[in-house]
Amino acid sequence: MGKIIENPILRGFHPDPSIVRVGEDYYLATSTFEWWPGVRLHHSRDLVHWELMEYPLNRISQLDLRGVGASQGIWAPCLTYCEGTFYLVYTVVKAFYCNMQDTMNYLVTTKDIHGPWSEPIALNNFGFDPSLFHDDDGRKYMVSMVTDHRVPAKYSGRLILQEYDDKSQKLVGPVRDIYKGDNIYLEGPHIFKRNGWYYLFSADSGTGEMHGQTIQRSHDIWGPYEMFQADFMERDNEREAYSILTSRHREEIPIQKAGHCDLVETQGGEWYAVHLCGRPSEERNASDAKSCPDGRRYMLGRETAIQKMRWTEDDWLMLDCGGNTPQTYVEMPDLPEYPAKSQLIRDDFESNALHRDYQSLRIPMDNYYISLRERMGYLRMYGRCGLSSKFSQSLIARRLTSYQMQISTKVEFEPEVFKQMAGLILLYDTDNYLYLHISWDEDAGKCITLLKAENKKYEYLTDYIPIEKGKALTLRAKLEGTRVQFYFEPEGEDEREIGPEIKAGFLSDEACEEGWFTGAMCGICCQDLTGFGKYADFDWFEVK
Repeated sequence: MGKIIENPILRGFHPDPSIVRVGEDYYLATSTFEWWPGVRLHHSRDLVHWELMEYPLNRISQLDLRGVGASQGIWAPCLTYCEGTFYLVYTVVKAFYCNMQDTMNYLVTTKDIHGPWSEPIALNNFGFDPSLFHDDDGRKYMVSMVTDHRVPAKYSGRLILQEYDDKSQKLVGPVRDIYKGDNIYLEGPHIFKRNGWYYLFSADSGTGEMHGQTIQRSHDIWGPYEMFQADFMERDNEREAYSILTSRHREEIPIQKAGHCDLVETQGGEWYAVHLCGRPSEERNASDAKSCPDGRRYMLGRETAIQKMRWTEDDWLMLDCGGNTPQTYVEMPDLPEYPAKSQLIRDDFESNALHRDYQSLRIPMDNYYISLRERMGYLRMYGRCGLSSKFSQSLIARRLTSYQMQISTKVEFEPEVFKQMAGLILLYDTDNYLYLHISWDEDAGKCITLLKAENKKYEYLTDYIPIEKGKALTLRAKLEGTRVQFYFEPEGEDEREIGPEIKAGFLSDEACEEGWFTGAMCGICCQDLTGFGKYADFDWFEVK
C-alpha cells in the first residue's frame, strides 16, 4: 500500500456524506440538522485533505429552522453536477418523532460552488434522503425513500422514483416504486450508471450499529432491480441485508455504523465510496435505558469515512480490499497531495465575520445576537432566550472531534440579576448540556456555577461560587475519553477546578431521548431572561 488516508476524513458530527468530482476538484456535503447555516461543504483535490467551504443555505429566505426539534432540520443532502450547474437536493424535517412525519424535499442550484445558491425549489414530501440522477440522455430523476404512518407499515422499506424537469423546475410524470422490501429497510438511495447498468446504491438497516450499504442493478432505470448477493456478506437471518459495507459483525473494529455511501470516480479511473461512521466510547447506556439499552455511546456523533472500491468482472461493486468490513487505513488515490489550510484552533475574534467552523442553533447570528465591531478584538454576545429555546438563542459552537480535547474561552461579563448568564458550554441539544457560566445570586453576588441538563433533568454540580467584579475569567473544559473536568481562572489568579469530574457520554446519539442524529458540540453562549439583552465580551475561544 502506498500513501494512506486515515479514517474518519471528517471528524465529529459530519453524517450522510455526498460527494461529486468536477475536474480535479472534489466536493463533499454533509447534514447539519438544526444547526445554522444549512449543509456543510468541504473541498479536496486528493481525498485526504479537506477544507470547509461556504454554506449553501445561508439566508432565512432559503431556510427557516425556527421551532424545529432536536435532530430535525436538514437531512441527507445530495450534491451533483451537470453541464455547468451544481444541484443540491435535501430534506427539511419539521416533524419526525411522531406518527405522521413532515419531510419536505427541496432543490437549490448554482453555477459557482462558492455561491450564491438559488432560492429553494419545492419537490415532494414523500419521505427523506432525496437524490438527483442525471442520465446521459439529458433526463433527470429524483429517488427517495418513503415514510409510512400506517400501523403497521405496509413495507419494511420503500424507494420511489420520479422524473425531474429542469425547465419547468418541478417533478413530472408518474411516481413509481422501484423498491418495496418486506424484510430489508433501505434509505439514502443514489442512482449511478455504468456499462449499461443502472445501480441503486442504498443504506440499509437504520443508522446505528446494524447499519450497512447495499447495491442493486437493472438495465432499466424503472427496474426491476436485483440485489447483489455474495458469499462474503455475512448474514444471521433472512431479514438481514446483503451489505457490501457494514461493521455490524465486527464490534471490535474502530470504525462502526458504516453505511449511507456515495460514490466517486477519480480522474485516473479509481473508485471511492464515502460513508458515515462512528467511533464508540467506552461508556454505555444503562440496561434499562429508554433508548438503546446497554448501547455504546458515540459522543462525537456520526462522522465521514472513505473506502477504496473496485468493480468485479461481472460488474458488481465491492471493497477493493475484499470482504465488506470498513478499513481505518485506506490507500490514497494516485493524485498529487493538496494540503488544506490549517484548521481553526484559537479564535481571537479579530475578523469582521465569524469563522465558518462556527454554527448556531436554528437562526443566523446577526447583529441582534452578536457583534465583532462593537469592541474590536472581542466577540460581544447579547443575552437572549434560554438554552431550551428553539427560536432565539445567542450561542455559537464547534464540533467535538476527538475523545481528548481542551476547550477554553476568556470572557468579561457583569450580570446584575440571576436571569443573566454567560459562559462555556458542551452540548448535544437543548435538553442535554454541561454549562459552566457566570451569573449573579442574591447571597453570593457575582458568581460562577456549573449546570448539568440530561434529558430535561437539571442539576447544579457546584454551589454559587463568589467571584470578583470587574475581572475577566478564563473558563476551560478538559475531555479525556468521555470524562470532563471544568476549570476557571480569574485574571491574575491561579486556575481552579470547579465541580467533579463528569461522565459526559450522555452527550451522545444513544443517550438523548428526543434527537439522536447529530453529535456533541462545544461553544460559548449568553442568556438574559429579563429581556434587557445584557451582553458578554468574549476575548478568545480555543478548541484543541
